[in-house]
Amino acid sequence: MGRRIHVGGLVALVISSLLFLFLFLTSDASFASTTTAVMRPRSTQAFLAASIVAAGNCHDTYCQQSLNLSTVSWTVSNPNRSISVPGKFPSQAHIDLYAAGVIPWPLYGLNDFDLRWVVYSNWTYTSEPLKELKHDADSTWLLFNGLDTFTSIEFCGKHVAATNNQFRQYYFDVTSILKECKSDPILSINFGSAPNIADAIAAEPGQETWPFGVEINYEFLNRQFIRKEQSDFGWDWGPAFAPAGPWLPGSIIQLSPSEFYIRNSLVDIYREGQLNLLPPDQSRDWVVKTSMDVIGKLPSDASLTYSLQDASGKTVSEGKFQNVTSDSSTVTGSVVIPAKSVDLWWPVGMGSQTLYNITIAVESDGKTVNEVTKRIGFRTIVSNQGPITQDQLDMGIAPGNNWHFEINGHEFYAKGSNFIPPDVFWANVTEARMKALFDSVVIGNQNMLRVWSSGAYSPDFMYDLADEMGILLWSEFEFGDALYPVNKEFLDNVKDEVYYQVRRINHHPSLAYWAGGNELENLELYLVENAAPDELDRYTAEYETLFLDTIVPILFGNSRSISYSPSSTSNGYLELDFSLPQPITERYNNKTTGSIYGETDHYDYDSTVAFNTSSYPIGRFANEFGFHSMPSLESWQQQINPADLYFNSSTIVLRNHHYPPGNTNTTNYANSTKGMAEMTLAVERWYPVPQKEDPIGNFSAWCHATQIFQADYYSSQIQYYRSGSGRPERQLGSLYWQLEDQWQAPTWAGIEYDGRWKVLHYVARDIYQPVIISPFYNATTKDFQVWVTSDLWSSVKGTVNLTWYDWSGKRLDIDTPVTLPVTVGAINSTKVLQTNTNDILANHDPLDVVLAMSVSIEGQLPNSKSIQTFTHTNWFHAAPLSVAHIVDPGLKITPGKESFTIEATTGVAAWVWLDHPAGVMGYFDENAFWLAPGEKKEVGFTVTGGEWVDGTAVQSLWDLTLP
Repeated sequence: MGRRIHVGGLVALVISSLLFLFLFLTSDASFASTTTAVMRPRSTQAFLAASIVAAGNCHDTYCQQSLNLSTVSWTVSNPNRSISVPGKFPSQAHIDLYAAGVIPWPLYGLNDFDLRWVVYSNWTYTSEPLKELKHDADSTWLLFNGLDTFTSIEFCGKHVAATNNQFRQYYFDVTSILKECKSDPILSINFGSAPNIADAIAAEPGQETWPFGVEINYEFLNRQFIRKEQSDFGWDWGPAFAPAGPWLPGSIIQLSPSEFYIRNSLVDIYREGQLNLLPPDQSRDWVVKTSMDVIGKLPSDASLTYSLQDASGKTVSEGKFQNVTSDSSTVTGSVVIPAKSVDLWWPVGMGSQTLYNITIAVESDGKTVNEVTKRIGFRTIVSNQGPITQDQLDMGIAPGNNWHFEINGHEFYAKGSNFIPPDVFWANVTEARMKALFDSVVIGNQNMLRVWSSGAYSPDFMYDLADEMGILLWSEFEFGDALYPVNKEFLDNVKDEVYYQVRRINHHPSLAYWAGGNELENLELYLVENAAPDELDRYTAEYETLFLDTIVPILFGNSRSISYSPSSTSNGYLELDFSLPQPITERYNNKTTGSIYGETDHYDYDSTVAFNTSSYPIGRFANEFGFHSMPSLESWQQQINPADLYFNSSTIVLRNHHYPPGNTNTTNYANSTKGMAEMTLAVERWYPVPQKEDPIGNFSAWCHATQIFQADYYSSQIQYYRSGSGRPERQLGSLYWQLEDQWQAPTWAGIEYDGRWKVLHYVARDIYQPVIISPFYNATTKDFQVWVTSDLWSSVKGTVNLTWYDWSGKRLDIDTPVTLPVTVGAINSTKVLQTNTNDILANHDPLDVVLAMSVSIEGQLPNSKSIQTFTHTNWFHAAPLSVAHIVDPGLKITPGKESFTIEATTGVAAWVWLDHPAGVMGYFDENAFWLAPGEKKEVGFTVTGGEWVDGTAVQSLWDLTLP
């Protein structure tokens, strides 16, 4: 395909002029007093993400002076100083204004809209006089790991620099300014209104444009012109606050003439001969490559040494790096470590998470002059997108290309979800909060998270937690659901961003993959093709300029250990040629009939086809799919006025951002009501409709019913995708949309903002077990199948039991086997029953029939020597639950010392649900399960926050029918 690059207008000029403009423009819109916040944020402590990788410890031969800006007192003010309040560093303006009582809690009510005046103002962070600094230091540097986003920086009253990228590390030499400063210096950082600046850039004469209908408009427009968290401009699951402020740590560094400061560093670990996207030879030794980015002067005779220690502190290996090269700002070297000297790191459920500490020292004249320590793991993780081999064809796998992950040379089934920014304000995200969320991931039987693009690059502590817990993080560069400029200024800005971020996190064994962005090929180029087919070549070339020609050389130049694709979702590559600077040639739609390529996503909001497996996509990997639901009553009560607690109240409808507003006002009823209607219709079609006399009770029942549909629908898809491991598509991954919420609203999340599990997370936990049994039913043809799926890495055998009931619990004599033997291959599935309900239910009313299925298998988890029993139970109903003849199951709950016993006494209990009281955080051992009459289940509860209080309630689907 020929490439033509469309260069936008004079972006450099407009950036500089706008930065000058916002310094003097005032956006002091008047603001009214609003409702006091009901729920405070979980933490307003600034998280110390992306901590500076630097000397840290003083040695006899070196000890730089570093002033951590979080230890300094700050003031936050607007342009005319009508507002001036204490601030923190890191922080964001909304957080500091809230802490000072100037604004209510932003997530309350409709503050998404009511606090727009904050977004449209500029905010200046001003330090106290910095008495600690030495005016006569040989060199003094400002170092910022994250400024959000447009700033003008002053030091001792002198302009230092302007910044325009939230995701870059910035460092500035202020030596001469400080030496000339006649008093204790003051640092001032003025932050401009990102929406205002984005609009001005977009309006510049000659600026880049795209065909009508390609840009998805959320609440603020033109996000693609600036390098800021794209979801800050609104998304269909989150609000638009577009915050400003120093969102990551910063320091002031002072050096002597012979000192240097390590501001960032790279460690890349790969097998000898390994190339990106290609499975390496697992018998080869390890190569450890390092590279350090420094401030100051590197010694001319710099050499590199290392010491590798295990978790106990024992030295495993040590020595000198070879091939050491250096220039004024970077030193690089590599060393080979024998494979037998280290143990492998594995994801959760596949082996141990073995971690090592590597200390890399810079030496000069035989002495250590600086060093860095990083925690690492030895693993290979590859996204295998290569052609289907003859051996695979002989196994019955459909032709085309692979799309799956291999860990340490072994295929595995990726089970997980999509991770979005966990808070609207990253400065509220603490390590403790992320630990609690990741605990839910592991408990939920998930081994991979797709860290969605269009948020922010994950902090180091998130990767640290993932390293420890064995969670693979599919990571993405921060581009999504838009086409982007390709002028030189924009691309140069992106290059610095990519270089910094790749080098910062590459050493983490949990890093599984890089993608260029979200829904670029399957959505954006598709929209171009429909809107302006004659311009498809042009915009495809621009797309490749950014996501192939710009990103790939930097990524592959710094890391051989990671795979990359320019887009999630895509059809993978057509060809790899590592003799080229950019080796990937995209497949796009160059497909062969009968062949299967790439990953899939799936969103179908027509609930009439829900559970119809013929509507699900067939691919090698499902990277996102889903349907929205309401959060629980307990979550709504945290942020909504009690008078607004009904299903279609104005506040609740307007907090539903599906479908996106496309503007900045509060009149999105036309779009939002579509999303509300989709949830309503889904419940009405598939479940009993709540009609309770108590308004709050009815609202709660409707919220819960939408969650049941969501979980039921996801479960159907996950089971189908997992069973694809044994069909010709050889499907090896399921990541649903989405893991968690960033506020209380109708979304696709399985975990609510405060950590409460929705029905979805419990059901996903169940259906992500290593071995499951699944029913598949074609409502049109009445064909019925039962499959058993196993993620285990060896072939296993076991037994399947099938028991038919009517809803009262009477066993039915239906012509299917009661007991069946089953054998399932490694990471595979097998069909154990094929029949037709027209035949087997000829003498029964389908509205009266349910089937209980169970499987029991003996096997071993990967890299485990112990045999264990894997069991799973599932249920099938031949008619929609909205019309099925369900009965009162006579549920009883008996509290125990540390658990509850639940029993169904008079009938089959569908969707049994235990609800823990508000203010108590934790999870039940099981939830959203079914019970046969007479069956008892003991369920424990793990408290993760707050103090346990009595008040656990139990209900089933039957309760939706009660007044």
